[in-house]
Amino acid sequence: MKTFKEVLEVESKKEYFIELQIFLDQEYQEKIIYPQREDIYNAIRICELEDVKVLILGQDPYHGPNQAHGLAFSVQKGVKIPPSLVNIFKEVQSDMEQEVNDHGDLTYLARQGVCLLNTVFTVPASTPNGHAKKGWEQFSDAIIDACNQREKPMVFILWGKNAISKAKYIDQTKHCVLTSVHPSPLSAYRGFFGSKPFSKANEFLIQHHQEPIHWGK
Repeated sequence: MKTFKEVLEVESKKEYFIELQIFLDQEYQEKIIYPQREDIYNAIRICELEDVKVLILGQDPYHGPNQAHGLAFSVQKGVKIPPSLVNIFKEVQSDMEQEVNDHGDLTYLARQGVCLLNTVFTVPASTPNGHAKKGWEQFSDAIIDACNQREKPMVFILWGKNAISKAKYIDQTKHCVLTSVHPSPLSAYRGFFGSKPFSKANEFLIQHHQEPIHWGK
């Protein structure tokens, strides 16, 4: 696979994906679903497969108004920065000694080669995990596999139990896998703070002759 578009084309012909789209057609008609339909694939649209340097795996989109826009952990400008992202920014500041933005739009990272992938791509309003086990997990696994199959080494950042469970699918003789507890307020003090994922990711990229990510603003 050379592009995420090709991955999407292959997966879209499979029965699980066809059933998922029928389900989504009905959900978008009958309920408030996030993100907007045109934003669902932003994580793999803004950042192309051959350009990925780092993949950060989230769970499912934010379920409040105007938050989710297709990038894991990211919210649209003008929306209050969610607690997990507040903690991510704190770690960026302490790890990288870089200033962070006063908004939560992480598009600037996606444009540098950070694939901000959620395991599940859609969510009903006010219903976390409302679209879990509907087929998205199989699709996000296909994206992870496409990254893993790539020759060029990259970094996978896996926070929390669900994300860490994907480590077994990644060739760690070629790629770098960084894991810790989730950055949410419930767990961040149990090993996320001080885990230095951003500097470790950059060290790996530099070792493999790739431009490091500027994690701050």
